[in-house]
Amino acid sequence: MGWRRYLLLALLGLALSAAVAAFQSTPGYMDADYYFAGGLQLASGRGLTEPFLWNYLDDPSGLPHPAFSYWMPLTAFLAALGMVLTGHLAWFAARLPFLLSSALIPPLTAAISYALTSRRDLAMLSGLLAVFSGSYAPYLTTTDSFTPYMLFGALFWLVVGGRWRIVDGQPQIAISQSPASNGSPPTGNRKSEIVNRKSEIVSPFLLGFLAGLMHLTRADGILWLPLAFLAVIFIYSPSSLLSHHAASLTHHSSLITRSFSRITPHVIRLIRSLLGYLLVMLPWFVRNQVTFGTPLAPGGSRALWLTQYDQLFAYPASQLTFASWWRSGLGGILGDRIWALGMNLANTLAVQGNVFLLPLILIGLWQLRRDRRVWLAVLAWGLTFVVMTLVFPLAGARGGYLHSCAALQPFWWAVAPLGLARLIAWGARRRGWREGQAFTVFAAGTVGITILATALVVQGKVIGSVGGEEAWSQERAAYSRLENILDKQGAPSDAVVIVVNPPGYYLASGRPAIAVPDGDVQTVLEVASRYNARYLILEKESLPRALGELYDQPAQWNEFRLLGEEDGARILVIQH
Repeated sequence: MGWRRYLLLALLGLALSAAVAAFQSTPGYMDADYYFAGGLQLASGRGLTEPFLWNYLDDPSGLPHPAFSYWMPLTAFLAALGMVLTGHLAWFAARLPFLLSSALIPPLTAAISYALTSRRDLAMLSGLLAVFSGSYAPYLTTTDSFTPYMLFGALFWLVVGGRWRIVDGQPQIAISQSPASNGSPPTGNRKSEIVNRKSEIVSPFLLGFLAGLMHLTRADGILWLPLAFLAVIFIYSPSSLLSHHAASLTHHSSLITRSFSRITPHVIRLIRSLLGYLLVMLPWFVRNQVTFGTPLAPGGSRALWLTQYDQLFAYPASQLTFASWWRSGLGGILGDRIWALGMNLANTLAVQGNVFLLPLILIGLWQLRRDRRVWLAVLAWGLTFVVMTLVFPLAGARGGYLHSCAALQPFWWAVAPLGLARLIAWGARRRGWREGQAFTVFAAGTVGITILATALVVQGKVIGSVGGEEAWSQERAAYSRLENILDKQGAPSDAVVIVVNPPGYYLASGRPAIAVPDGDVQTVLEVASRYNARYLILEKESLPRALGELYDQPAQWNEFRLLGEEDGARILVIQH
């Protein structure tokens, strides 16, 4: 495809992102609030610290707290980059890297499609599916991990699918143009062969580097390191270890020597890939070791033992152990995973497949079933699905799976048009359709349905009004009104508030905040005492069950006094 088509897709992607962003005056929800607040801390020179606690999993000692003890930092780095480059500590500056990154996803998706099919029409259709991204559209324009994870995933598949070669004196991506090629590099003139040899050196490193960026974006991004290793062995080296070396080891020593000479290039490629990964992740491992005493963030391991989602906010977190998890009973453990299975399958259909695209994706994958890149993509999805269903079922079904699959979405968009083309070819054989005309009609219909689905999602989640306010910014507006009550009552600016969304409240008020713990009134008092909290905000829409009586009848407790109420949220003074 020519650069003009890629540029057109990028401009369309940027235009749609800008249109959605125009209705998002705030990050919108806690994940995006967290990364924006982290970016603000970095851009304002306060370093890797947080003036809030959104969970207690790492047994925090107080405020300010070391940042990223659970989530990974790259999204906040991007937000900080936007603010540093523009010189403005503002929301519009923080989101600029995300808007620009989202504009790159459609042309990258088209490039993946062209690498798989060598058809310009299918590549353009893939790019348009990425422009109108359905359920992902509201989230690609805010400070969340969706955009960088999808961008790095697209680049990963592009590196897996291509080689560099010289065409008419210009460097271009050389692609495996048939499933039977299994990713083998094309042959050509001497210059092409030289560039291909360079790509054999660079591409494994790039795959490891991208795996590192994905891990720095999300904790489950570590899954992409073994995927990079598999790509290096089975795609960049079509004559695999399994197919050639076993027989050699049964022969005399010369053949054993020859076998080792075949193994050596694989080992070298794996080392290059590992070096690319460590270039990104090693500094972060060192930081964590110095800060927390462990190379990985300490909060994530306790999430393994959740028996209900609200335990993510358990206090003290030491109660989350394998023993407590096992005591919940085999029925509960299996029940959580069956529930997560259903939720994640529903997300696969509704979000990844956009309902009507899923059959086309499956047909496209079947048509490319001999292509090792397709097997790698299916394996990546399978690993993600298993981890988010069996290992982290509660977090996975409540959004983790949706986030993780963003890295695979460009590949699904890339293969869906091939499924449509095969379906039309079947119609031409069986029904006498005119293939070219039918493709034009069905492709236009596919794009039309995708545009409609995207519009409905954006209208419902971003533009739609709730109580006369934009749905997207409703929580921020409510927090601002609650803060006005505290100001009028003379609350000190450094007084700590206990609230459902601590980073969101901090952004709305500048006030330090900590999370409402999963527990009863006594748990709240223990948290308030340890972290010197002065106020408790209970929101009716997100009220922990054990605090229902405190919300309804606060006068029953001498330790609390009702200060005010706004939009179903009650502010209680904690009387130490």
